[in-house]
Amino acid sequence: MPATVQELLDRLSDAADGERTGMKDILRTLGPASFLPVMMVPALAVLSPLSGIPGFSSVCGLSIALIAVQMLLHRDHLWLPDWMLRQTVPSGRVTSAVDWLRRPARWLDKISRERLTFLVKRPLSWITQAACLLCGLAMPFLELIPFTSSILGGAVTLMGLSLLARDGLFAFVGFFIMAIPPFAVFWFVGS
Repeated sequence: MPATVQELLDRLSDAADGERTGMKDILRTLGPASFLPVMMVPALAVLSPLSGIPGFSSVCGLSIALIAVQMLLHRDHLWLPDWMLRQTVPSGRVTSAVDWLRRPARWLDKISRERLTFLVKRPLSWITQAACLLCGLAMPFLELIPFTSSILGGAVTLMGLSLLARDGLFAFVGFFIMAIPPFAVFWFVGS
């Protein structure tokens, strides 16, 4: 299982070896029990220019929600529906997105360490997992409002990293970022 965001990006890059890359390829590369890395892949993808593809944020959000539910249920291996596993994007776009994400990934890995661990250990880790579920469920509804899905993708990335690196500070920041889209919706609808 990848221990850093850079290692996760390396594995994602390895999965993009054909003409098109699908969720099935990513799962095969990361392994069936790699809940956090697999959840972070769509969260990172929504942060990238791939989020401009219509419907992409919705598929990523539903993927995040399904994975978060399974984490909350303490499943021993990951299950995704066949229609989701069949979703693909051109491998060139995946490679470009990975390259675009490498600089922030290096920075995140550099500053992460064990802090505020009570937020990422049981019993409180379920709050972080539930927050990831809520972000994933909200993404399909927010796709029409620019950048809101990307903001939630950033929150899920930080919360996933917090669980991976045992750094509760990232979870705390992720909770704060998660609060931004509701304000954006009120501003957008109120205008």
